[in-house]
Amino acid sequence: MIEIRRVFTHVEHIHHEFGPRAETPLVRGAIGAVLTNPFAGRYEPDILPMMALLDPVGVDMAHKLHAAMDVPLEQIATYGKGAIVGADGELEHGALWHVPGGYAMRELLGWKGSRVAYTAGTAEEKTGQPGNALSIVPSTKKVGPPGAALDVPLTNINASYVRGQFDAIEVRVPGAPAADEIVFILAMSTGYRVHARVGGLLAENISKWDGLR
Repeated sequence: MIEIRRVFTHVEHIHHEFGPRAETPLVRGAIGAVLTNPFAGRYEPDILPMMALLDPVGVDMAHKLHAAMDVPLEQIATYGKGAIVGADGELEHGALWHVPGGYAMRELLGWKGSRVAYTAGTAEEKTGQPGNALSIVPSTKKVGPPGAALDVPLTNINASYVRGQFDAIEVRVPGAPAADEIVFILAMSTGYRVHARVGGLLAENISKWDGLR
């Protein structure tokens, strides 16, 4: 059921947006896997079996994207996901990516799998670095033709209301998806928009427990 035709990776380094040059560029990356859509051209009431089959695809893509970005894992600050479904498919086919894509990145970044894992134990066991991907992974999806672009949202991995890290990355795989294909996308970045200055919560001030409330 899982047949991958192409994998497209995009990484950019943003040094400025017509303001002062950043000391450290913002690194944004996205990866898109082009898969045959086994449900193209027909209505299939039970599509859930494909979701579990996509789990290893998500894990592999998350690791490949991190490698392509070439930054330490602790520098990954935002994430997002998306899907572009070819014309013979339906929007719901893109929704199959919500769990495999989201949890692949969360686990890469240290998600422990449950609320109990963060709240149980001694005070010492509850402390530690906050980068555990506590926040929901934002998502978008559409049905589109070959070469269609998708703006994939990016928000902080631990608190989606870090205003200076609200962002999006445009993803387009040339020649995909064909009518009987789906492009599944993961995206990550190293943090703040390069000239962020509109106030709000800073990532540095996030409590480890903000994402659990």
